Amino acid sequence: MSTIRLGDKAPDFTADSSMGTINLYDYLGDSWGILFSHPADFTPVCTTELGTASKFKDEFDKRNVKMLALSVDSAASHAEWIKDINEVQNTVVNFPIIADEDKKVSNLYDMIHPNADNNLTVRSVFIIAPDKSVKLTLTYPASTGRNFYELLRVIDSLQLTANHKVATPANWEHGKDVVVSPAISTVDAKKMFTKGVTEVKPYLRMTPDPTS
Repeated sequence: MSTIRLGDKAPDFTADSSMGTINLYDYLGDSWGILFSHPADFTPVCTTELGTASKFKDEFDKRNVKMLALSVDSAASHAEWIKDINEVQNTVVNFPIIADEDKKVSNLYDMIHPNADNNLTVRSVFIIAPDKSVKLTLTYPASTGRNFYELLRVIDSLQLTANHKVATPANWEHGKDVVVSPAISTVDAKKMFTKGVTEVKPYLRMTPDPTS
């Protein structure tokens, strides 16, 4: 077991799930992916998270991102839990939840942190690019539910910066101004970004979101 760092290739796996056998690479295909773990089935925070994730699926679909959850319980347990999630969150869970009773995937992705709990996964998040490289990792404690608006914001940034020579500033949201890459001179930036370049400092140049 080793820590997965940004840029590493996401480990492939085949596992049972609430929607049958899943192979990660086959499931993702040429899409982006988000893999997020849950400490256990029938737990309160996880129930709210999976309900929220289901309601966000259309937004992930718009960004060509396939969702995949994981818990260290069985597929049969997942099926019963999904009934509760659908009921109390007024939704339909519409993506697979990996069954990881043997903790194979959890260990592969270093989702179990012994100082937190020897048996349950922490709330890990991995965003995976179409080339299967890991572009973001996040780890939340079991007591803190994730912010899915933030996950969408990060994906917007990752997809924008993958295709344009820009970075996104603090609190950036889609459509707001972005930072010109330091590797580009201001002269070249003004030719490249036809919507205009504002030089705040020689090392800090802003330009409108090129995708807006």
